[in-house]
Amino acid sequence: GMVQFKDVFLGDDKRKYSRATSSQRCVRAGGKHNDLENVGYTARHHTFFEMLGNFSFGDYFKEEAIKYAWEFLTVELGLSPEKLWVTVYEEDDEAQDIWLNTIKISRDRFSRLGAKNNFWAMGDTGPCGPCSEIFYDHGPDVSGGPPGSADEDGDRYVEIWNLVFMQSERDEEGELASLPKPSVDTGMGLERIAAVMQGVHSNYDIDLFANLIAATADILGVKSDGSNSMNVIVDHIRACSFLIVDGVLPGNEGRGYVLRRIIRRAIRHGKNLGVDDTFFYKLVAPLCKEMGEAYPELVEAKSHVETILKNEEQRFAETLDQGMEILESAISSLKGDRLSGDVVFKLYDTYGFPIDLTADIARERGLRVDRKGFEEQMEAQRKRARGASKFKARVPIGSLPLAGYGTEAESRFTGYDGTSGDSTITLLFKDGEEVTTAKAGEEVALILQETPFYAESGGQVGDTGVIDSEGGLFVVSDTQKSGNTIVHFGKVKSGRVRVGCKAEARVNADRREAIILNHSATHLMHAALRQVLGSHVLQKGSLVAPDRLRFDFSHYEAVSEEQLREIESLVNEQVRKNMGAETNLMPYDDAVSSGAMALFGEKYDDEVRVLRFGDFSVELCGGTHVSRAGDIGLFKITSESGVASGVRRIEAVTGSGALQWIDENQRVLGEVAAMLRSTTAQAPSKIEHLLKRSKELEKELASTKQKLLTGGDTIDHDIVEVDGVKILSARIDGADAKTLRDAVDRYKDKLQTAVVVLGSVDGGKVRLAAGVTRNTIDRIKAGDVIQPVAEQVGGKGGGRPDFAQAGGSNPDALDKALASVPAWVSERLS
Repeated sequence: GMVQFKDVFLGDDKRKYSRATSSQRCVRAGGKHNDLENVGYTARHHTFFEMLGNFSFGDYFKEEAIKYAWEFLTVELGLSPEKLWVTVYEEDDEAQDIWLNTIKISRDRFSRLGAKNNFWAMGDTGPCGPCSEIFYDHGPDVSGGPPGSADEDGDRYVEIWNLVFMQSERDEEGELASLPKPSVDTGMGLERIAAVMQGVHSNYDIDLFANLIAATADILGVKSDGSNSMNVIVDHIRACSFLIVDGVLPGNEGRGYVLRRIIRRAIRHGKNLGVDDTFFYKLVAPLCKEMGEAYPELVEAKSHVETILKNEEQRFAETLDQGMEILESAISSLKGDRLSGDVVFKLYDTYGFPIDLTADIARERGLRVDRKGFEEQMEAQRKRARGASKFKARVPIGSLPLAGYGTEAESRFTGYDGTSGDSTITLLFKDGEEVTTAKAGEEVALILQETPFYAESGGQVGDTGVIDSEGGLFVVSDTQKSGNTIVHFGKVKSGRVRVGCKAEARVNADRREAIILNHSATHLMHAALRQVLGSHVLQKGSLVAPDRLRFDFSHYEAVSEEQLREIESLVNEQVRKNMGAETNLMPYDDAVSSGAMALFGEKYDDEVRVLRFGDFSVELCGGTHVSRAGDIGLFKITSESGVASGVRRIEAVTGSGALQWIDENQRVLGEVAAMLRSTTAQAPSKIEHLLKRSKELEKELASTKQKLLTGGDTIDHDIVEVDGVKILSARIDGADAKTLRDAVDRYKDKLQTAVVVLGSVDGGKVRLAAGVTRNTIDRIKAGDVIQPVAEQVGGKGGGRPDFAQAGGSNPDALDKALASVPAWVSERLS
């Protein structure tokens, strides 16, 4: 839709054109415009659809937009005016006049409706305006009434085109202000207009869906009978596949969770059709056949999409059946028609059921879900998470807030060509207030007319150094950006600095050089990752510091040691080739057309800086870089880990940092070899042998310990028999919980009718285990036996009738506590 044009409507972004048309892939499964719960159950709703649009940015407005729409529908497409119904906003007299008096549509097929239907907004704030919607009447054979009627939600009258007259901006207080230029944003669903043109009332009957449904039914081995579940599955394979193509991976937040919800909903509907094996990933192939010509990127990413879907389906399969058992149990014992928020939350939190999946199942059973109760549980969990978090937001040097420093001023960056330069101090801030002078010892924010200091951006940290003015020396601890202003944070070291004074700015050149090496290496590594792992790899975050680089990227599994070696080798190969680093300024569209990678979600100026290392790496980047790849010297990966679902992290070092890392690891390896009395080359096999021997000894020790615990005369003399029940209480120090449990079970088997209590001291803590044979639990319970023993050693415990465990903090009391067992049990038995 119009999201990419939001700033144009607001007047904050200027384009070279005043009109536009688009055909755009859209996903609608969350937020304000959420159709997910309707998908599969109506003829017209989808999670994925193709949106056709035409836009005017201060060019044509209501009359032209309405004329163009009517002409396209009735002339170009040849639709009968008698089949079209029009609505306008109840306060929009101008639009009504155009429709009735200029277009001359019949009043019998015209409605004025309220804001819910005919006032469009992208969210609670932002561009908005009245709209006029055009509906197609599929005829009396289809249920439903005209827009505004009680049964308008039926499928007879389907909205095919929405003309939004963008003329206002809503602020956080809900107040409306006029946009700089009235504009137009229209949207027509391709699937809906295709249904009209192909003479079918359901979108699922158009050629694209019909072929996909037939192929899906064949793969699943079920009938193609137009069931809701089949419609859900074929809709969802489109949404999921294209989300993954666009770099989204299943996760628990944001777009990743939208994808996960849709996948899991599709899997559950597969279960409805009787499909127990993994199936969803198999539908990518017929989707490629149907849509691959229009979207070749889908075909290119086919194997990647299949892998992601298969992994996610296998992951959910582990908990789906368990979750369904919990849900079925809750439904069978339900009083009323609403599932409690507690049950819905448990399914979400423990079994991975998104709330809309549970709601979907509930609807099939004629039930509702307690959404309010679920949200209360979710909010309680968020509060717990916030309370447990130990991370704090980064505060700029001197606790000076960044926003608002010189937002009207502009600083010119000169640091691409050097690390020093003359300039003039234009602004000073102290404690958030503008000042004209600052003396030694004061922490301030200083702004220069032009500066070689790089402000933190794109993952590259801000420069440090000094600004030597006519009257004082300022030490820069950090450099940040506020709007177009480069802000130097730090402390006056000597004298006074004043606004208007000339100054020489000198960046810490050694630190900058180290940063440059890491930044250029990051670009080479990104390209190597895409070569080795696949084109689905996209940057998700980065840190370029003087001592290391950190790179977060989209990938669905841990990177193997072999792959890491290959990535490292590719980067070092480029370093040895020593190709030149080319940087060029060019228009954004030209840069992307030339093959430069742009980061999803980033905002770029009309003119962008492109960094190229031959044909190996081409990316948009405003950072500072080496002149030649050989300047990097050496690249070494130091770690690989997961930071979130579908996001991996690599850390690496370059140059002298890489040499230091290798030297340190070589030193440690030498020390290990010395301890093993071997060479460094022999150390791995020597360690492997020792570990193998250690495991063997551990097994021997465990076996010996078990024999000692159950070895007949060793502690048989501690057995007391009361009323046919043998009572054994004994101490075996060093035994862990599992050993105690196994020993109790062995003694129960050996003694046949018995009460067994064993205690252990390990690391200053007391462990207790008690067991009662099955033929005795009607007379005495293990939980009852262990409780008084645990209390004597400063603890508590409990368990099943036949087995219980406990702990304690007073080892000195253990012998006395165990000695009390026979008398206590005897008293209970008699």
